[in-house]
Amino acid sequence: MIQCKRLYDEASKEDGYRILVDRLWPRGMKKEALLYDEWCKTLTPSNDLRKAFHSETIDFASFSQAYRQELARHQNEGLRIARLADKQTVTLLYGAKDRQQNHALVLADWLRQL
Repeated sequence: MIQCKRLYDEASKEDGYRILVDRLWPRGMKKEALLYDEWCKTLTPSNDLRKAFHSETIDFASFSQAYRQELARHQNEGLRIARLADKQTVTLLYGAKDRQQNHALVLADWLRQL
């Protein structure tokens, strides 16, 4: 199972294997304060795409499409995480304030389709 959770929310046993999926270290978070098992920068949006989305140069639909194209170049890494999620719960941790439209949701959907 793959789920998403804002990294500022409290960790729980139900989170299983926790993967930070932000390219940059989260603002205001000390490294020793965040409970995570892995920081996967490979499957994060490129800097250009991330900046375009956050500056509202592109909308979420365009961002999602472009991000999926970037993810397609990292199929092996995606398969590794998808296989892990077949065995245990995997929680993708993200820092974005928007819980409805963020890259972790796109990533989770892409991983579920692998």
